[in-house]
Amino acid sequence: MSNLLSVRNIVKTYAKHVALNNVSLEVPEKSIFGLLGPNGAGKTSLIRIINQITGPDQGQIFINGEPLKSEHTAIIGYLPEERGLYRKMKVGEQCIYLARLKGLKKKDAEVKLKAWFEKFEMGGWWNKKIEELSKGMQQKVQFIVTVLHEPKLLILDEPFSGFDPINANMIKNEILELRSKGATVIFSTHNMGSVEELCDNIALIHKSEKILDGSVRDIRKQFRTNEFTVGFRGNMIGFTNALWTGAELIDHRSEDKDTHFAKIKIRQQTNRNALLEALLPVAEIISFNEVIPSMNDIFIQSVQKTAGVTGTKSNYTE
Repeated sequence: MSNLLSVRNIVKTYAKHVALNNVSLEVPEKSIFGLLGPNGAGKTSLIRIINQITGPDQGQIFINGEPLKSEHTAIIGYLPEERGLYRKMKVGEQCIYLARLKGLKKKDAEVKLKAWFEKFEMGGWWNKKIEELSKGMQQKVQFIVTVLHEPKLLILDEPFSGFDPINANMIKNEILELRSKGATVIFSTHNMGSVEELCDNIALIHKSEKILDGSVRDIRKQFRTNEFTVGFRGNMIGFTNALWTGAELIDHRSEDKDTHFAKIKIRQQTNRNALLEALLPVAEIISFNEVIPSMNDIFIQSVQKTAGVTGTKSNYTE
């Protein structure tokens, strides 16, 4: 798969503050790319450079292999976290105005807007002023005007901000549908659950530098800890003794005197099947699942590692 967007060795400073330090990314076409990082990491600075709101001090950005130029704004849709709507304008009037700025003819914009308004159950909003709408309603309007011209590259900054769970799910489905129709999506978010649900690839920026990137699947494999949860019926002491030197018991909980769930760490040299064979004479195994780190765990671990902080997790779930 080719890359729609290439970010190469971007450096950006404001006065004495380094916002981006030699950041490079590759965003595959027709994919959803998560741009992650703590507040102040440099994400917004990069988004502003891609949108040509500001320019880099060093480095280059390419779209479809071409150096970024003013004409590329026509194929980019940008949804900022801050509302960018005129509060005194009516919704319909505003949508037509913004659509025409993106190159759509008035009649074409009206047809497209009518379809989107119907899809999002916004039929009665056309003549309302923006200031009459809630935060979530305004975000719906802004999402529509962002995607109306069918951009090849969508940049969404905290796209679920202000939405209740039902509307957030609706926007997630629209993002997936836009990708299936050929759009490439970059979204910046603090919601790691959304990253796991939606993203094909991610990059993590911390203190102006990229500290992690790749496919979500590969990154989760990279951070495996060789930990498993084992559900069993039997005697807890007998189970622990059967582990021997093949695995370490990290934590456990009991549903009743015979049913237990143990979290174990298998040693590198241990064969999983051999371990199960050792457990079977003393326990009836009812579940055996690998504990794959969540993107939230990976995010925290990566940032702490870069900052030179170590931490241990004590919470245990089946």
